[in-house]
Amino acid sequence: MSETSHDISTLNSLIATTIDSVDGYTEAAKDSDTGRFGSLFTSRASERREVASRLQQEVVRLGGNAEDDGTVLAGAHRMFLNLKASMTGHDDKAIVNEVEAGEDHIKAKFEDALEDRELSPGVRQLIETCYASVKAGHDEMRDIKHSMER
Repeated sequence: MSETSHDISTLNSLIATTIDSVDGYTEAAKDSDTGRFGSLFTSRASERREVASRLQQEVVRLGGNAEDDGTVLAGAHRMFLNLKASMTGHDDKAIVNEVEAGEDHIKAKFEDALEDRELSPGVRQLIETCYASVKAGHDEMRDIKHSMER
C-alpha cells in the first residue's frame, strides 16, 4: 500500500459524496415548485462541483484515479424521491427537507474525514478548506428549513 493510498481513498469517498450533493441540488432545482429556491439550488450545485473538482485534482496530483461518479446508494435514494415526488407533487418544503438531510450527510462525511489522524497535512488542509464551503451550505439549508417550520 503506498503512503498516499489512504489520502486517495479518503478523498475519493468525499468526491463521491460531493457528486451526490451536486446531483441532489440539480434535482432539487428542477423540482422546486415556485422557482423560489431554484437559483439557490443551482448555485449550490455549482459550488459543490468546484469542491469535487478541487478534491479530484488532489487525487490526480497524488497519483491516483479520481472518483467521477456519485454513490450507488444516493442514486437509489434520488430514484425513490423522484417516484415519491411524482406521486405526491413537488412541494418546496419537502424539497428543502430532503436537501437539508443530504446536507447533514455530506457535513458528517467531511467531519469524519477531518477527525482522521492518518491523513497527510496537505490533504487535511484541503479537506478543511472544502469543509468551510460544505458547512456554509449546510447551515444555510438548515436555516431555510427552520424558517419554513414557523
